[in-house]
Amino acid sequence: MTPAGLMIDMDGTIYKGRNVIPGAKEFIEFLIKENIPFVFLTNNSSHTREYYCAKLGSMGFEIDKEKILTSTIATVRFIKERRAGKKVFVVATPEVAGEIEGLGIPSEEKDPDIVLLTFDTTITFEKINKAYHHIMNGAELIATHPDDLCPTEDSYDVDIGQFIRMLSNLTGTAPIIVGKPSMLMVEMAAGEMGVAKDRTMMIGDRLYTDMRMAANAGIESILVLTGEAKISDLDGSEVKPTYVLGSVADIPELLSRTDK
Repeated sequence: MTPAGLMIDMDGTIYKGRNVIPGAKEFIEFLIKENIPFVFLTNNSSHTREYYCAKLGSMGFEIDKEKILTSTIATVRFIKERRAGKKVFVVATPEVAGEIEGLGIPSEEKDPDIVLLTFDTTITFEKINKAYHHIMNGAELIATHPDDLCPTEDSYDVDIGQFIRMLSNLTGTAPIIVGKPSMLMVEMAAGEMGVAKDRTMMIGDRLYTDMRMAANAGIESILVLTGEAKISDLDGSEVKPTYVLGSVADIPELLSRTDK
């Protein structure tokens, strides 16, 4: 199947930290030249969409922010559409908290209906403790994404997953997670591109988020080996990507073949 639109992970797929993956620029230029719709997806909710747009720009990618869907943006849309009018306690970096408020969800410090947990690199005991007490008082726990680790230039940093499990275990509450591998991200990304969700394809470097989401949604996928996943990880994995490639640099040739 020739995809009607591509969902493209960023960390580990297009770049690692501040380093562009070889061939990534040419890949995006190919998509633009061939008029293939695409949207960048990232689970990383520690920065705003404007930040990622500027970061890509500094790396030589000319991308409008409308082509970037962060798990923060997706989660805000979920809350506004499906939890309209609910008060939200936001656990986020100052810039992301500002973005969330700018989208119409100010943080509620007293008696919120929802605790919204993002990848908060400024997290403190006070924030964790407040979140715990709010959940124990009946607030719903919603998290932007489930990742345990976030890729850097040469390693990985602790991500949000451990904090989700801690709050869930302490309170006995099952969280709602909006980012990959949730199919909510597929629905929103397809809407951004104006294509049918079952005609999209996911490109990413992680089995348990990128490839899992594609499998859950019943869509095709490409695993690239420039980030977290290694070819050996496929042994015994229940998640099987449609294609496995060395990097996004190999995708134009694949798409040209499948288009015939």
